[in-house]
This record gives sequence, structure tokens and C-alpha cells, in this order.
Amino acid sequence: MRDLVHSGASRGAKDARQYDRLRWRSRRGLLELDVVLKKFLDTRYGGLTPAEQEAFEQLLATPDETLMAYVQGSRNPPEKELMQIVSKIRN
Repeated sequence: MRDLVHSGASRGAKDARQYDRLRWRSRRGLLELDVVLKKFLDTRYGGLTPAEQEAFEQLLATPDETLMAYVQGSRNPPEKELMQIVSKIRN
């Protein structure tokens, strides 16, 4: 039983580190992106599927100008998975 408790605590710490890392990566050179990405992370990221969470992480690797165009709707990502996340961010 003790191992189960310990593994749960480790997973919680790992989740917290993951969240902190994502929050840091959501800091962008454009204030508008900062606000949008952090709000999405704080309010909707926890409800995403693991595949959607992975797509969000991939999206964070996108250059600011391109990402801003995605969020504003002037461009769409070519990858279906990224488009799904962008759609969730836009809404």
C-alpha cells in the first residue's frame, strides 16, 4: 500500500513539474500570445486527452508569428492534431 501512495505522490510532483514547464513555454515574445496560451493552459489543458496535450506541446514549438496567425485565424496549421488544439484555443 505504501508503494501506491508513494507512486501517486511522485506522479503528482511530475504533473506539477510538467505544468510548470508548460507554463514557462507558454511565455511568448508577444503579450497577446502569453495571455491566450496561459489562459488556455489554466482553464482547459487539464481536460484534454493525452494526445491533445501532446499536440499542445507541439504547438508551443511553433514560432510566435506563425502561432499568432493560427490563434487569430489568418492561418491554419497543416497538421490535423494541431488544428484541433488551435480550434479549442480559439473558442
